[in-house]
Order: sequence, then C-alpha cells, then structure tokens
Amino acid sequence: MTAQRIYDTVADDFSRVNDLIIQRLSSDVPLVEKIAQYIIESGGKRLRPLLVLLSSQAAGYGENDHLKLAAVIEFLHTATLLHDDVVDTSDMRRGRSTANARWGNAPSVLVGDFLYARAFEMMVELKSLRIMEVLSHATAVIAEGEVMQLMNVKNPDLTEDQYMKVIHNKTAMLFEAASHTGALLAAASEDQELGLKEYGKHLGLAFQLVDDVLDYRGDAEAMGKNVGDDLAEGKTTLPLIHAMSHGTEDERQLIRQAIRKGGLDDLPRILDIVERSGAIEYTMTKAREQAALASGCLKCLPESAHKEAMVLLTDIAVARVS
Repeated sequence: MTAQRIYDTVADDFSRVNDLIIQRLSSDVPLVEKIAQYIIESGGKRLRPLLVLLSSQAAGYGENDHLKLAAVIEFLHTATLLHDDVVDTSDMRRGRSTANARWGNAPSVLVGDFLYARAFEMMVELKSLRIMEVLSHATAVIAEGEVMQLMNVKNPDLTEDQYMKVIHNKTAMLFEAASHTGALLAAASEDQELGLKEYGKHLGLAFQLVDDVLDYRGDAEAMGKNVGDDLAEGKTTLPLIHAMSHGTEDERQLIRQAIRKGGLDDLPRILDIVERSGAIEYTMTKAREQAALASGCLKCLPESAHKEAMVLLTDIAVARVS
C-alpha cells in the first residue's frame, strides 16, 4: 500500500510519538485520563503529527524535539475533535461512540480544555517563540473557523468563497501549522519555510474537499460516518453549492429546503441531483488542484525519502474517491 510506505518512512519516530502521547496524557484525575486516552486511541491516521515528522526531517532536522512537536499538534487536534462533537451533537466518529455520547457534553468540553492546556505546556518546553506564535495563532483561527461554520449551519446562501474560507480556517490551518512548525524546528531557509507552510495549507484543503465529496459518495465503514451526515446537520458544502447553481430551479429549491431543515428525508433525490449536476467531479477537480499546488511547494526541498513521502501524501489525499 502506498499509504503504508509513507508511514514506514518515519515508523520509529511515529511509534515514539505514540508513546510520548500516552505518557503526557497522565493526570491525577482518572476521568480526564480515561476520556483523553479514549479519543486519542480511537483510530485516525494521525496525519497532522505525521506532517511534523516528515516536514522537519525533509528540511534536515536531526534532533528529537520533532517528537514533542508532533504530540503537541495531535493534542491540539484532539481537543478540537472533542469540542466539535459537542457542538455538532455527534454520536459517532471513526466508527466508535464519541466521548460526549459516552460521558456527556460537560466532561468532553473540559477534557478538551485539558488537552489544549497540556499542548501549550509542551509547546513552552520547545523554547521557540516562533513556534508558539504559529501554533497560538493557528488555535485562534481554528476556533474562528468553528464559529463561522456554526453561524452558517442551515444557511443555503453560503458562497464558494465563504466555504473555502471556512474549510481553510477549520481544517487546513492545522495542517499548515504542522508543516510550518516542522520547518521552523529545522531552522529551514526562508524559501523552505514558506514552501512547507503552503504545502500544509494546500494539502489540508485537498483533504477537506475530498471529505466533503465522500459525504455524498462514501463508505460508512471506511469513513466511520454515514453518507449524508453533513446534509443531516444542515452543512452547506461545495457539492451542494455547485449542485444548487447548476441544477434546475426545482432542484435548487429542494436542496435549499433540505439544508434549511436538516435531516435526511430528501437524501436519495439530493444524491441524484449532486451526481447529475457534475458537483462531485467539480469538487474533485478543486481537490486535485490543491493537491497539485501542495506537491509543487516541495520543489524547494532536496531529494529525500521524506520529501518523496510528502509527494505521495498529496496523491493519497485525492485517491480516496472511487
């Protein structure tokens, strides 16, 4: 598997990051540890910490602080997941019950706060003001992205530009911060720092665009969520934006009504409209453009196994739609 080749490139470091994550989850409060371990161990590809490992070493880093930075990024990501699931009232993630479904909203929010705090404790240990600057800014932007998404729930008038802004803030920002801080840790040249920062941004956008396609053409078992989950929550994503602007007036009104009320009553008809309007292919074209931009950003790096793995990652980002 191509994906396995990427992880094999940093296999030892990846294993050490996992050990460090478990070690730094320790708390004197048993429920904090239980919930944090549950969500951290609930699967996922750990793409963001993977980006830290790959980008820092592609830029020539040879010490050990990239392990701590990777754990920081994973804690920040996990904190956002805990809070997201409460906001979205989700009861499933990656095929398992969410923490809020098992323990309730209040403990989930508070353990999310604990993970943010632990991430910032570890960030201080890195003793890099630039890294702290990038990660504290990213954390604020991600929170703004969450609020923007919340404000636009059940809003069928969201434009493509507004949608791109939401997915940049909510998803791509942490990808960008992961590869950018990897470059900073390695004391990369100005060109390499900018290249790695932009790589993360474009890769994150590609991943989110494909995720939004999978909501209309996905495999629940592989994704850990069901087709139509975004529509059920009243989320206006690019496939729907395109379908509304390219369908008939009746089709446009049907989609608008479905977004406004949420739920899945009209899902079969909407899946048909999304397919026939070319919305899937349009969104995938946008995803491929972002993946190509990401790959192009790596020209500033010398050839290495780590750089090759980062190029492969851009291919995998868009290869998830059959």
